[in-house]
Amino acid sequence: MKQNYIFFDLDGTLTESGPGIVNSVRYALKRWGIEEPSDAALLRFIGPPLVYSFSTFYGFSQEDAVKAMSVYREYYAVHGIFENGVYEGIPELLGALKDAGKHLCVATGKPEKFMFPILKRYDLLQYFDFCGGSDEAETHADKTTVIRYVMDGCGARADDVVMVGDRHHDIDGAKANGVTSAGILYGYGDRAELEAAGADYIAETVDDLKRLLLG
Repeated sequence: MKQNYIFFDLDGTLTESGPGIVNSVRYALKRWGIEEPSDAALLRFIGPPLVYSFSTFYGFSQEDAVKAMSVYREYYAVHGIFENGVYEGIPELLGALKDAGKHLCVATGKPEKFMFPILKRYDLLQYFDFCGGSDEAETHADKTTVIRYVMDGCGARADDVVMVGDRHHDIDGAKANGVTSAGILYGYGDRAELEAAGADYIAETVDDLKRLLLG
């Protein structure tokens, strides 16, 4: 690819964050007397903002969804934040991209309060020129806003950016900003979701993504 700026989603793209998010959502739902036995149902929370997810998937009012986000973070801030791991091959991919002269950025809907400790914990921060997430209240957690924020932060033009992510939210945000999108299948989305969103490219594995980005 000719683009010099590569933006990466965090959850489901750089890190396998499902366990921590699932456990945190389950913890919050129990506060409302909801027992959710299905991990698959809770994996839907990976990608969209939390308030949206509690409202959409469980019918919470706006007020309760905001409260549920706070309860979620009671668990996440202590335990869930590090109940994850880096996907195999990601450090090598990032290193190869840096060696090729690419500018790497993180564009995540996760609050920066949690984003930076995760990147530091797994020694990923060293690869990135700019890392952008949402504020703690998630008032700008949608991917359209996040990608624009990161573009402004690193000074990148839309035609010089590729957004890499595993969910349709990443593709939607890329399209809204006129950015090329690359969906990946090793995360928490699937091919049907990414194709329906109109991903410009789809990579099945980390190695496929490396070949795509480096040609």
